[in-house]
Order: sequence, then C-alpha cells, then structure tokens
Amino acid sequence: MNIKTNDTVVVLSGKDKGKQGKVMSVDPKSGKAIVEKVNVATKHQKPRRQGEEGGIISKETPIYASKLMTVCPKCGKPTRVAHKVEDGKKVRVCKHCGAEI
Repeated sequence: MNIKTNDTVVVLSGKDKGKQGKVMSVDPKSGKAIVEKVNVATKHQKPRRQGEEGGIISKETPIYASKLMTVCPKCGKPTRVAHKVEDGKKVRVCKHCGAEI
C-alpha cells in the first residue's frame, strides 16, 4: 500500500470523486483507509449513559485505497508514488517533480 497516515489524498472514483482529505488511519490487511470528510455516513445513536447526547451522528467510513491517490506536498498534483533509495533508506518520491513525499 502506498498510502500512509497523515498523507493528503484525492478520491478517484465514487460519490466523493475529486474531494481531497487527510488520511486518519490505514488498514493494510483489508486495503482500506479512513479519510477526513470523505465517505461520510450518518448513524442514529441512542444515548447510552446519563448526560450523553443521542441523535444523528456523522462518521467517516473506510474507503478502498485503490480509489485514492496521494497529492504531492510540493507541486500539489495527484501523483503515483515512486520509491528511491537514498542513504540506505527507501524514500517515497513524487513522479512529477521528484520531491520527497
């Protein structure tokens, strides 16, 4: 998986196509990621404890990582991630401008 937590990504397909957001968490086993303000579902929730509020709650749901593309922090374009070895470390690199992601 080329997407990591705290990356900025753009959605490639589905109801949220074109939206950008920050990756909050990643699950490599299922190949899904939770992105801020993307793929939001509403949930009716009862109050469970005294003083807790119930009502309709909005929550981000996981989205397949194959529908996401990393946005380069330098050039601002969605890009496929390339890998380079620098000083014995594997580094993620933008294919457009060559900047480190």
